[in-house]
Amino acid sequence: MQKEYDFLVIGAGVAGMSYALKVAEFGTVGIISKTVAEESNTYYAQGGIAAVTNLHDSYEKHIDDTIVAGDGLCNKDIVKLVVSEAPERIQELIDWGADFDKNPGGEYDLAREGGHSEHRILHHKDNTGEEIQLSLLRQIANHPSITIHNHYFAIDLITQHHLGYHTSRYQSDIECYGAYVLNIRTKSVIAILAKAVFLATGGIGNIYHSTTNPSIATGDGLAMAYRAKSLIENMEFVQFHPTSLYYPGERPSFLITEAIRGFGAILRTKTEKTFMHKYDQRGCLAPRDIVARAIDNELKLSGDEYVYLDCTMLDSNELIAHFPNIYAKCKKLGIDITTDYIPVVPSAHYVCGGVITDENGRTSIRNLYAAGEVASTGLHGANRLASNSLLEAVVFSHRAAKHAISVLPRLKIKNNVPQWNDEGTSHPEEMILITQEFKELQQVMTNYVGIVRSNLRLKRALDRLNIIYEETELLFEKSTVSQKLCELRNAINVAYMIIKMARNRRESRGLHYNIDYPEKYKLLD
Repeated sequence: MQKEYDFLVIGAGVAGMSYALKVAEFGTVGIISKTVAEESNTYYAQGGIAAVTNLHDSYEKHIDDTIVAGDGLCNKDIVKLVVSEAPERIQELIDWGADFDKNPGGEYDLAREGGHSEHRILHHKDNTGEEIQLSLLRQIANHPSITIHNHYFAIDLITQHHLGYHTSRYQSDIECYGAYVLNIRTKSVIAILAKAVFLATGGIGNIYHSTTNPSIATGDGLAMAYRAKSLIENMEFVQFHPTSLYYPGERPSFLITEAIRGFGAILRTKTEKTFMHKYDQRGCLAPRDIVARAIDNELKLSGDEYVYLDCTMLDSNELIAHFPNIYAKCKKLGIDITTDYIPVVPSAHYVCGGVITDENGRTSIRNLYAAGEVASTGLHGANRLASNSLLEAVVFSHRAAKHAISVLPRLKIKNNVPQWNDEGTSHPEEMILITQEFKELQQVMTNYVGIVRSNLRLKRALDRLNIIYEETELLFEKSTVSQKLCELRNAINVAYMIIKMARNRRESRGLHYNIDYPEKYKLLD
C-alpha cells in the first residue's frame, strides 16, 4: 500500500506548516505528525521570534549579536540573509493570524533576551510558539490541498543512488522519493511517495535525562538523514537552556523563558548571592552557553541541586501580565514568583547542528529539503542566539518552498518502490528492553556528554553507547517495527553523532566545553 503527494512534509512545527501552506498552491501536500499537529517543539516555544522592527535597532546589530553568540562559526552570508529577510517573514505570520503583543501606544512590545544588544523579540505573552502554531493550523485546516496524517511515524527515507550524476557542494548522487511510514494505530507500514520531501522533525532533547523538549523530540529526522547518508555537521553543539523549573520527575522540564531575565530577573545561589558577574560582564543577559556553564559550575562548587531566579524586585502586575503561564505554573506548585524565588536548573533545549542545507534549504540528497532544528543552515554556529530559531524556521521554509516549486515541473513520482520489508517474528512485547536502554542512553549522555565534557568522559560514553547500539540493532532485526523501538534506534544514532563530533573538536567553543581544552572559559577578575 502507498500514498502519493507532490510534496511530503515530515514534521508539523512552524517550519513544516509554513512550507506546506506555500507549496499547497502548486500541488498536493501530505504532512506527517507522529502525535497530533498541535504537539511540536514550536508549540512549547515561550520567548518569541527575533527581528529588526524599529528605528532604534539595525540589521547590523542583529547580525553582530548572532555572530558573537555563535562564537565565530556562523556563516556570515547566511546570517545577513536571515536577518534581512526577517521582517517580511514576520509580517507573513501576522497575516496568517499570529497576534504579537503591543504596548499601550500600539507598537510591538519588544522583549530583550540574553546576547541581544537591543529589544527586538516579538512575543505573545510567554506562549509565542503556541500562538504561531495555532494560527498556522487554522490556515491549514481550510486548505483543500493539504492532508495531515496524525499518529504517523516516519521510519526511514526512501532513497536511491544514481552513479554518474553531476554533483556539487550540496547535491550528491542520492535521490529521495518519500518515506516509509508507520501508522501507529494500525501498526501497518506504508510508503508515502512524493516529488519533493521536506524534513522538519525538530530536535533531540529526549536523549538527555532533563529536557525542555516534548517527548516526541528524539532526533528522528536527523537519524533518518544520517542513515540515508546525508551530510551532517556541528552536532556537538547542544544548547542547554539555563533556566528550566527545578521540579524532579516532571518531563518535559517546564521552561522559564529567557525573556524573564530580559525583563529584569536575576540569578542567585541558594544562599541568595548573585554570581553571573563573575563569569561575564553582561551578567544574567550573557548568551545561553555562558549562563548554563556558570550555573553548572556554581552547582558543582556548592553541591546544590538548583539555583534561584529572582523576580521579586519587579513590578508584580507587569510580571504577571507578561508571563501569565509561568506565574500560573509556579503558583500551582506553591511558588508565587512575585514574592518567592524560582528554583531553576539547565536542561537540554536545542541542537545547533544538523542536516547541512544551502541557502534554499536543499540537503546533500536530491529532492530532500530541511528546515528548523533538524537543519544546519549556518545561522547558529557554535551557539544559538535566543529567539533566532523560529526566525530561522520561517526564513528557510520559505526559501525551500520557492525552490521546490521552481523545480516541481521536472520532478516525478518514483515507480516500483518496494514495500517495507518487515520479517520480524515477534512484537517487542518486553517493553522493559526498550525503556531500560533508553534510560541508560539518557544517563550516559547526561553524565558524560552534557554541559561540561572531557576526553575521558566522551570515550566512556562511546564505549557504553556501542553496547546499547548492538543490543538495540539485534532487537530491531528480530522484532516487528514499533514507534518506541524506532525512537530508541534514532536516539542512539543521534547520540553517536554528538559524541563523534565532540571527540573530533579539540577545543572549547560555544556550547562545546571540554575541560581538556579550557582556554576560553575563565572567571573574570
